[in-house]
Amino acid sequence: LHSSKKLTALKVSVSLSRLSSTQVLSGMEVKVVPALQDNFMYILIDANTKQAAVIDPVEPDKLMGTIAGAGLQLQCVLTTHHHFDHSGGNEAMVEMRPKLPVYGGDDRIPKLSHKVTHGQEINIGFLKVTCLETPCHTSGHVCYFVEPQDKKQPVVFTGDTLFLSGCGRFFEGTAPEMYKALMKVLGVLPRETLVFCGHEYALQNLSFALHCQPENVAVKKKIEEVKGKLANSLASVPSTLEEEFSYNPFMRVDQEEIHKFTGTTDPIESMGALRNAKDACKPSAL
Repeated sequence: LHSSKKLTALKVSVSLSRLSSTQVLSGMEVKVVPALQDNFMYILIDANTKQAAVIDPVEPDKLMGTIAGAGLQLQCVLTTHHHFDHSGGNEAMVEMRPKLPVYGGDDRIPKLSHKVTHGQEINIGFLKVTCLETPCHTSGHVCYFVEPQDKKQPVVFTGDTLFLSGCGRFFEGTAPEMYKALMKVLGVLPRETLVFCGHEYALQNLSFALHCQPENVAVKKKIEEVKGKLANSLASVPSTLEEEFSYNPFMRVDQEEIHKFTGTTDPIESMGALRNAKDACKPSAL
């Protein structure tokens, strides 16, 4: 490994708390709402019925005005995992909307009313939401894969499992579990799937990706794209799975360029080695 090398700092002067964007897609709309220091909350809207769900609403007050102003019919809360910066707004959401269903995969999630299992489907209007168990960051982590009626542009909300050019720390799991989550669960979704992750970590992650893959043109191109978005107060999300396979080192553990960095050709060993190298990096250098 070459984790001792100093990483190049990639910085853009922008307040992360002001980043936002709206993606208008076939049959659905996704509103990206910043929260806390660098979190993302989301409003998922079925364009045909105006039914909506909120994903990880840690600061509900920032969402409710938009929901009321747009005349949306809030159906449920989708929680990716129990960490406070994702589930900490659930109690307030239920206080504001008594009997509002709260979905998730972990009994530690506040106000959990519907514990989901892998492959379980939830309908938001005409949108089909499939629950995907991705344990590792936490043992009960769930991602939510969403397909519109015409299936033209699916999206996935990945919480702290898959980030733009990165993945979550293995707090309650192992390298084999993260390998399965990224490569066998998320990685088999349609390549055009839009990825909406839980944090604005793009530049830090791309810095590490460039450190691992100094000749990777896709990394360098994405860095410039993200810098432009952030400079214009736009969130870096979404990426696509196709993109992630081109620059995210944690989704390239079967590639020779990553094997050269990790010193092993075993993809699961490479996953663990990458995580250790990333964890060892000083935040100030990222």
